[in-house]
Parts: sequence; C-alpha cells; structure tokens
Amino acid sequence: MPRVNESISINAPVEKVFAYVENPVNRPEFWPSLVEVKDIERLPNGGTKLRWVYKMASVRAEGTGETIEYIPNKRVVDHNKGGISSTIAWSVEPEGDGTKVTFEGDYDIHLPVLRKLALSFLVRLNEQEAKTLLTNIKAKMEAE
Repeated sequence: MPRVNESISINAPVEKVFAYVENPVNRPEFWPSLVEVKDIERLPNGGTKLRWVYKMASVRAEGTGETIEYIPNKRVVDHNKGGISSTIAWSVEPEGDGTKVTFEGDYDIHLPVLRKLALSFLVRLNEQEAKTLLTNIKAKMEAE
C-alpha cells in the first residue's frame, strides 16, 4: 500500500487553515485529481460522510468517504472506499505565527488498470499530488 506524508508551513491561523481543509466542499479547489465531492452529510463526530470522484493517471474512480477521527483545529481522518481505497489524515499545528499542515495518505488501489502501473510510479504520483495540494492550500490561505 503506497504511503504519502508531506507537510508545509502556512502563514495563516490554525483555525482558518483547519476550517478550509476539513470542509470537503473546498477540496476539489486545491486537490488537482479530486474531480468532485457530493452528497455531503455532517456526522455527529463533527466530520462528514460523502461520495467522491477522483482521477488518477487518467483513470476515473468513484467511491465514498467517512470521517473516522475529528479533533477540531488539530486533526481529521477520513476513510475512503471505492476504486481507490485510502485513509487520509490532515493535521494542523501552530508554528510560530502560522500553521504547519501535514497530509498523510495510505492508498490501496483496486482498479486493474492502475494496478498494472509500476508501484514506484504511483508512489511518485501521489507524493507529487500531496505537494501540489499543500502548495495550493498555502496559496489560498496566504492570499486572503
């Protein structure tokens, strides 16, 4: 199972950054391969349940996601099922006057077309995706 762990420092308050990344409506805005999120439902734990559409290496995948851990202004962990199963964790912590954001992703790919691609290629692809989405979050948060 490919694993990705990337962090970035953002010159914005923890509360602002957490509110942005934890809200699934915002994710297609900063996550290049996430095509769509829909049927979003707030859960009693503070997280969400939803349906998503993702495109990896030009292959479309659909599935569902549900928050399994939610600690306001600290951490949110979502478990996703579908053509690409994953556990995605977002952590935020104060860093000077700003915020350190960490993205962790564990992936299990069920689509036959993607399984044929070299594992090392998929790991590099996911690492680049994580760096890009964190850079996009930074740009959005620091522009406001």
